[in-house]
Amino acid sequence: MKMAANLKLLSFLIPCAFLVPVLITMAPDLKEVWNSEALQNMKTVFMGIFLEAAPFLLMGVLLSSLMQWFVSEEMVRKLTPKNPIGGVLVAGLLGIIFPICECGMIPVVRRLMHKGMPAYIAVTFILSGPVVNPIVFTATLLAFPSHPEITIARMGLAFAVAASIGMLVYVFVRRNPLRMPKVAVTGEIKTHPGFKMAQPHAHAHANAHDHNHVKNWRSFFIHAGDEFVDMSKYLVIGALITACIQTFISRSDLISLGNGPVASYVFMMGFAYVLSLCSTSDAFVASAFSHMFALGPLVSFLVLGPMLDFKSTLMLLSTFRTRFVIGLSLAIIMLVFAGSWLINLLV
Repeated sequence: MKMAANLKLLSFLIPCAFLVPVLITMAPDLKEVWNSEALQNMKTVFMGIFLEAAPFLLMGVLLSSLMQWFVSEEMVRKLTPKNPIGGVLVAGLLGIIFPICECGMIPVVRRLMHKGMPAYIAVTFILSGPVVNPIVFTATLLAFPSHPEITIARMGLAFAVAASIGMLVYVFVRRNPLRMPKVAVTGEIKTHPGFKMAQPHAHAHANAHDHNHVKNWRSFFIHAGDEFVDMSKYLVIGALITACIQTFISRSDLISLGNGPVASYVFMMGFAYVLSLCSTSDAFVASAFSHMFALGPLVSFLVLGPMLDFKSTLMLLSTFRTRFVIGLSLAIIMLVFAGSWLINLLV
């Protein structure tokens, strides 16, 4: 069905490709604009960001697909500590062993919660997993080779924010935040009393990080290919917007914005939310602003994006109650802002 939808979309895009030479022929001025120095710079910046980030995006989706074969949800649940502090610490570092991208994180955690994983551990894993993992660490280190403090600050702040929110959930959230919480009892699925039933969201992710694929190499590459295509469109959009900003907005305006005590944080955090980049590639986008913004705003971009962006908000709303998602979002924003501001002040 997905292939048919892509072919249908392709049938609309092919005629558009033929319109380009027609427009250039009919309007010679367009050719001059296309070959202008500004557009050439934009294309150069765009290709540089995309080509730097694409290998890490591919590595991430391959590891995510391999996890569907060799790691079961039951295995993760059995290894989860019962002590809340220990559970939060383990969940905050779980991404080192299971480097799942943020798109695959929420469906996996939802299944784990249906099997009994506490909400505070699940939330900690959702927030820290996409950042505190070796792939993101390596990508960030390579994106900022002369500024290792950015990588350290990103890892440390992401872990601190995730662990803090996990403990807040443990203390203040008394009800199961799932929209349709279930507990398996003697082979039957029963719903908790007092919870409002909701329709299952079978397609919370467009390319469905579905763990029920047949375990063969064909299904492995189909899943990896679907995930790569789906995630690469966010990277393309993010790289294009970044290239346009650098090309068509004067550097002096951006520098003046970056010098603001609050505006620079608001800009970079909002930018991260709108772009919805994969955590394995957002560091290369942020590196393009390293000469315009201070350490704090850059770290706020790198930490907030994988925890809270446009696509993950939709997935969170499909999984958790609206009030819980609103509270979680506000907590993420405030803690990331305060933490990045403190890092900028100290470092």
